[in-house]
Amino acid sequence: MPDLLVSLYSSKFDELLSQAVAPPGVTIRPPLAPELHIVRDWVLTRFSENWASEVVVAFSRQPVGCLIAVDDAGLQGFACYDVTARGFFGPTGVAPEARGKGIGIALLAACLQALKTLGHAYAFVGDAGPVDFYVRSAGAIVIPASDKGIYEGMLRTTTKT
Repeated sequence: MPDLLVSLYSSKFDELLSQAVAPPGVTIRPPLAPELHIVRDWVLTRFSENWASEVVVAFSRQPVGCLIAVDDAGLQGFACYDVTARGFFGPTGVAPEARGKGIGIALLAACLQALKTLGHAYAFVGDAGPVDFYVRSAGAIVIPASDKGIYEGMLRTTTKT
């Protein structure tokens, strides 16, 4: 999967900010330090150990480099920024039962706005899964590269046989 580049000063970014609103009853906010175990365990259960590790790093930042989507039923999604590398967006995920409601795009917009507020002119989406989503919603462009960028050679969990 390629890395993507998003201009935080483009008209497409402005359009994203004006249209990406959390659905009624959902709040997008930074998590509190005592919520670390809840967010980490939620991500570990639904996504991966790698993403849970990135959540832990996000909580080590001040302010926390993570946003969460919550409603009356609890945690519905998360998104990290400035974690694997400065200016990076991700990982991000939404609970399967909450997908298609606008939570993911609201998390994306809020994280990109946070990166812009921190002084970034561009954001990177590393090893992007849904490339078309980022192109359509944020005007992302593919960064041409023949390798996996920063993730090239990353240690991974292996199973014993």
